Amino acid sequence: MEEGSDYPRWDELIPDALGLIFSNLSLQEILTVIPRVCKSWGKAATGPYCWQEIDIEEWSNRCQPEHLERLLQMLITRSCGSLRKLCVSGLHTDVIFNFIAENAGSLQTLRLPRSEMSDLIVEQIAGRLSTITFLDVSYCGKMGARALETIGKNCKLLVGLCRNLHPLDTAGKPTQDDEGYAIASTMPKLKHLEMAYHLNSTTSVLEILSSCPELEFLDLRGCWDVKLDDKFLKEKFPKLKVLGPLIMDYYERNEWDDCSDSSDAFEYLAWEFVAGEMGEFDEDDDDESYYGMWDDEGRLEELELRFYEGNGEDAGLYGWPPSP
Repeated sequence: MEEGSDYPRWDELIPDALGLIFSNLSLQEILTVIPRVCKSWGKAATGPYCWQEIDIEEWSNRCQPEHLERLLQMLITRSCGSLRKLCVSGLHTDVIFNFIAENAGSLQTLRLPRSEMSDLIVEQIAGRLSTITFLDVSYCGKMGARALETIGKNCKLLVGLCRNLHPLDTAGKPTQDDEGYAIASTMPKLKHLEMAYHLNSTTSVLEILSSCPELEFLDLRGCWDVKLDDKFLKEKFPKLKVLGPLIMDYYERNEWDDCSDSSDAFEYLAWEFVAGEMGEFDEDDDDESYYGMWDDEGRLEELELRFYEGNGEDAGLYGWPPSP
């Protein structure tokens, strides 16, 4: 920028402004490109301003679990307690669930679909999730009514819950109303509820409707044992929109089939994260070969990129998808 300009230089912007700008970039760009631009940008990328909202759900569908959890721990640590939104899929260990809960002081939105979260671990961490207003635990096969009841008793601010199931997991099974009753008895402030392909009966759904007077949206796709009269709904719940249960639907392919290892679109790219003090930015560095990496997609599988995050420990190898 020319001298004497009334506008600040890009490298002089305050960190929270830079964090807001960087939030429009991909995870890959924030972690591997931004830190190489200059010291102030690198500092912003490792600070809390970029990590108040962490959404890696799409990427985590294609990542090896051990790599995912180590990366997630790093990103949550960077948020420095200011994490407001977390979206990630396929978590497997009690360690990572506890870690999330320990850093959930400001957390409002939590999406953990397809995670191996049991009733027991939910009982252990629910007390630290009291600020949650929206929760997604769809396709979490190890948890049930006991976990939902615990969540309802501890998350008093909860207004949105996604608890969809996979149709293959419920096909041919008898009606089970325990989760519906758990929701009805502990989550009176719900405005948005998704229970697609559940085994609920009409009785438990009516209990939810009577216990959640603020409910505005209810997803009952695939809940074949639920029979609701349209006229009754319009008279008793005029503000409520019900989706299903009898609806021509297909299960979204990208929810499951896109995780297939046979897909050429999901080849993994190995990125090596090597911790240490962030090096001084050297304007004389020759970065031509670095920038060429982004243009030559044919070389991506062979690429290993090192960056420094500043905690002095080796953060290991992470599976990484090719740049879009």
